[in-house]
Amino acid sequence: MTAPEQPFRPAGLVNRLAASPRFQAFCARVPGLRGIARREGAALFDLMQGFVQSQMLTALVELRVLHMLADGPATADALALRAQVPPERMAILAQAGAAMGVMVRRGAKFKLSRRGAAFLGVPGLADMVRHHSVLYNDLTDPVAFIRGETDPDLARFWPYVFGATGPMDPDVTARYSRLMTDSQGLVAQDALRKLDLRGVTRLLDIGGGTGAFLRAVRARYPDIALSLFDLPDVVAQAALPADVARHGGSFRADPLPGGADAISLVRVLYDHADATVEALLASVYAALPPGGRVLVIEPMSGGSKPDPQTDVYFAVYTLAMQTGRTRSVGEISAALAKAGFTGISAPKTARSYVTGVVEARKPALPKDRAK
Repeated sequence: MTAPEQPFRPAGLVNRLAASPRFQAFCARVPGLRGIARREGAALFDLMQGFVQSQMLTALVELRVLHMLADGPATADALALRAQVPPERMAILAQAGAAMGVMVRRGAKFKLSRRGAAFLGVPGLADMVRHHSVLYNDLTDPVAFIRGETDPDLARFWPYVFGATGPMDPDVTARYSRLMTDSQGLVAQDALRKLDLRGVTRLLDIGGGTGAFLRAVRARYPDIALSLFDLPDVVAQAALPADVARHGGSFRADPLPGGADAISLVRVLYDHADATVEALLASVYAALPPGGRVLVIEPMSGGSKPDPQTDVYFAVYTLAMQTGRTRSVGEISAALAKAGFTGISAPKTARSYVTGVVEARKPALPKDRAK
């Protein structure tokens, strides 16, 4: 005979009250507490329905419903005809889009909202939504995923993180380059708002893909000489000015080019395991002159203050990749210090879900030795 289930009683008075149906009902009746109860209830439901929202956003993107509405308002029937979807199903999708805030309903017609217009205006965001189907497939069984019992497809989507040094599949290279280029534009904007590169003479960008970060640097600092280091097939596709030096290689196996007094690592560390990061930072330290700077630019964990974006989305994404992890500012700072860097700082960026920034310097030579 199965023992009766014991009542749920969490530790702590506040949590016991929050879990009590009687207290919840009391809060729902009392002015002042009623709003808190409603917001908490809605927040809990949003947690539960989050996956459905992301899938409906994917449907809106794949069917180009938002793009259609960029031309002007339309009825669900008109959208259904253009998207080749049964009208009754398009009505549900359109209503969901309006409820999520990317569309607005006015009578029988739907139009693009400000949020929807912003979504279409962000370079590469629609492509990222399409790309997420790989991650979502990996999360079909979240318990097995967390236990490490699955073989994520996402790990095979990014073959470069396994240290590939030979020729890569052209289609894979193109997908990698397109996604990196589109998303790194935003990363570069947010990072460069917090970084002052005056005084830098040559910047080497390691793992810079097709050069999106370097193009952003050139726009702000036209006098800085630029260099790109990445896998040969990736460097070959970089859309960069002719004066930008290109170095094909793998930082796992090849020495880093010298001559730069600043080195940037844009979304590189979180792709790799701790041992690889430690070796890379040691190589960066060796390649820099005394007083040289290293710039680490990538989404970062909130550490002791969990971040609602980076500690959910990016932490799970890197877990699915199976090679890296989303580190906190403290962890990155400790790795930099271990490599020998000093003067470590982390200016706060405007959007943690776009990027974080940590910068550090290689100690300068004492004045008597510098002479």
